[in-house]
Amino acid sequence: MVNYIWVGMTLIGIVYAIFNGTIEEVNEALFKGAKDAVTLCFGLMSVLVFWLGLMKIAEDSGLLTKLSKLFKPIVSKLFPDVPPDHPAMGYILSNMMANTFGLGNAATPLGIKAMEQLKELNGGRDVASRSMITFLALNTSAITIIPTTVIAIRMTHHSSSPTDIVMPTILVTICSTIGAIFIDRYYYHKRKRNGGY
Repeated sequence: MVNYIWVGMTLIGIVYAIFNGTIEEVNEALFKGAKDAVTLCFGLMSVLVFWLGLMKIAEDSGLLTKLSKLFKPIVSKLFPDVPPDHPAMGYILSNMMANTFGLGNAATPLGIKAMEQLKELNGGRDVASRSMITFLALNTSAITIIPTTVIAIRMTHHSSSPTDIVMPTILVTICSTIGAIFIDRYYYHKRKRNGGY
């Protein structure tokens, strides 16, 4: 469906440009946009490769395991339906660590794996479980210490201080995560009172 929407918007834009006499500007914007996209992708790739490499070093050195153990008691309280030694818990913790370091691209496959494991715990049903809803809320609002992707975009566009975004990002993501937990718990208890779950 989204493909049809994009094609429709593109065709409407081209037809409008033809009737408006601005087709040359459209052609220029197309080529400039393609060039900018390639430049941006290479800029993002270099920074992401660097941080993914650091993440791999942290994983091989055992730092991620230690961080996971540190956060496991907190995460276990957020996901009481998930057994502590279940593979879902490992994927949830890994996803949270990747998000903490701003590695959204690395966090996505871990998040998908976590959801698959949570669905398995839910008996394979198509209805989201309490843990699945909590995980989605936390994954969406994840605390981020180093916003790698945003720093890469700012560097690509020659920002004078690309890392100025770090402190505001930490504060905003802490607030969003706390908000997500409160909203998740509020609706869970409300639904439980109304006879859900």
